[in-house]
Amino acid sequence: MKFGLSEFHLQIKGVARDFAESVLKPTVIERDIEARFPEEEVRQMGELGFMGMLVPEEYSGLNTGYLAYVIVMEEIARVDGGTSTIMSVQNSLIEWPILRYGSEEIKRRYLPLLARGEWLGAYCLSEAEAGSDAASQKSTAIKKGDRYILNGTKVWITTGGHASLFIVFAQSNPQLKHKGINAFVVERNWNGVIIGKKEDKMGIRTSDTHTIIFEDVEVPETHRLGVEGEGFKIAMSVLNGGRIGIAAQAVGIAQGAFEIAAKYATERHTFGKPIIDHQAIAMKLAEMKTRIEAARLLLYEAAYNADLGRDYSLQASVAKYYASETAMFVTTEAVQILGGYGYVREYHVERMMRDAKITQIYEGTSEIQQLVISRHLARM
Repeated sequence: MKFGLSEFHLQIKGVARDFAESVLKPTVIERDIEARFPEEEVRQMGELGFMGMLVPEEYSGLNTGYLAYVIVMEEIARVDGGTSTIMSVQNSLIEWPILRYGSEEIKRRYLPLLARGEWLGAYCLSEAEAGSDAASQKSTAIKKGDRYILNGTKVWITTGGHASLFIVFAQSNPQLKHKGINAFVVERNWNGVIIGKKEDKMGIRTSDTHTIIFEDVEVPETHRLGVEGEGFKIAMSVLNGGRIGIAAQAVGIAQGAFEIAAKYATERHTFGKPIIDHQAIAMKLAEMKTRIEAARLLLYEAAYNADLGRDYSLQASVAKYYASETAMFVTTEAVQILGGYGYVREYHVERMMRDAKITQIYEGTSEIQQLVISRHLARM
């Protein structure tokens, strides 16, 4: 055992690190520049089981649990933040709600395709006026017999351009406000599903982000997740797991930047000695290391509670908040330590700093995490 990890955890960590170093790293800078989706790399991740880590074996998943999942997420993000985003969405935001709230027919139809990475999914919650305030859905899904007629526009949709399946949230009864929202599984090839604008982003550029438009899409009632009006509850429960994934991503990005900065500090000499021997640099590295270790332990606590079936909403928000703030701090300091080299693409840390920023925004901003944490404290 090492830091409470089993032999299995250490083995899967090694597999993920080898994959990230040998497959992702050689092309990560080029893919970032071109904003090119890692289709072949994601296919290989599916073969390794990384795209279905929380899915039971009967649906072609690995069923490793959350702790193994965050360990792999960290290793992927340590090298390639964009590809780790694709993995996080697939495991946390797509497969988990289907597994938890989908009918047996829906599970058997879609989970094997998703877990093997043959299909990718996209989570359609955010709208132009419904980001942090997810209850303010303007998209509608009006019941007509045994179908719903779905209309609306979703923004900031990760993997939107490559997804074969969407989980879509829409309002079916505005008078009930958040209790009128439903969640649906929608296939890309259905009439009325339109892939809109691709965003040109600052970071995680290998992960595509699109606007998705739904125009009079007929959704069978059988494709609703959960019972009528349970959509908002589903969205919030899904985001708890998503926050664990993003916390793992943030820890991985921070770890990757720290390793580059520490190595550089031992090799770069000024005034006759390695810069790590200068107190200003040594203290920066010490602070970076301490924050990463603390963030990782918070992450592991959240994952551990999730694996035990306990309520982990507080731990997920704490981990996501602290890890994302740590990622931004560490990557910024890494750029500073590398100086001019840190400002150019070749040394990776400028990309990591750009990738780190989004971890403070999606799956609930840092400010939303503080709000969630404070509300838990009020109930204690």
